[in-house]
Amino acid sequence: MKDETMIQTAPLRAQNPAAAVALMVLATVFIAGTTLAAKALGTDTLGAPLHPLQITHGRFVFAFMGLLCVAAVLRPKIKAPNLRLHLSRTVCGAAGVTLMFAAVAFIPLSDATAISFLNPVFGMLLAIPFLGEKVGPWRWAAAAIAFVGALILLRPGPDTFQVAALLALGAAMAMGFELIFIKKLADREPAMQILLINNLIGSILLSMVMIPFWISPTMAQWGVLIALGLMMAAAQTCFINAMARADASYVTPFSYLTLIFASLYDWAIFRAIPDWVSILGAAIIVSGAALLAWREAVNSARLRRVTHSGGGRV
Repeated sequence: MKDETMIQTAPLRAQNPAAAVALMVLATVFIAGTTLAAKALGTDTLGAPLHPLQITHGRFVFAFMGLLCVAAVLRPKIKAPNLRLHLSRTVCGAAGVTLMFAAVAFIPLSDATAISFLNPVFGMLLAIPFLGEKVGPWRWAAAAIAFVGALILLRPGPDTFQVAALLALGAAMAMGFELIFIKKLADREPAMQILLINNLIGSILLSMVMIPFWISPTMAQWGVLIALGLMMAAAQTCFINAMARADASYVTPFSYLTLIFASLYDWAIFRAIPDWVSILGAAIIVSGAALLAWREAVNSARLRRVTHSGGGRV
């Protein structure tokens, strides 16, 4: 699932495309694992189902602990964080994660994961009013294709409509807003600082809002909550290191493997097999997202070639 996918990191390390791909694939393994853990916690698999807010709380708290261990080794310097941007980003991210965790308790992981791939599309659309970006016909076409796939996964019809899929759609929209704040933060602060502050603020906020919904987890649920947080921290760390070793346009398409791993996990644990509607909808969404990623790669290459400012739409 994808709450760090737009962070742009400076090339502090030597470029190593093979290592970047390996790290991105490993990140998708962990991200899919977090949705599997959320589904186990949100159903009666391991005990009384936990509220999505309680699951999100565990995700932030234990991810922060994991990142704190990494920070103890790397010793990053915290320099003048923009707390207003961090708070806005965390609120949007927490809302997106909570809605996603709620969705996976009711619909297949593959459906929820595919719908989550709409978050860069929402980010593109929101960048028009909030960042003043111009969007041309190719990117509009990519957005339209992805939304057609989402409509298919919603299964419109009196007997097939998936209300829970709207939760995943809401998650993608919230994470689209989050991408706007991540873009602004990435131009100002180091990636590790962003992650540390994000998870710290999330831990504090969720510690307050989830109190009315708290129930005592079973020992198995505690273990999965810890695993959820650590997997998220590992995914974020792998992602950032992947982005530091190759161009974003090169490694981002490999993030779509999250859908494959989510489907495998869902089949292995819950014996859920995607039907033809899920496969069709997911394929269309991934096609739209891939077209958007390709267009971004073309634009990046064009900007590198052009030495003067230009204004055309793309």
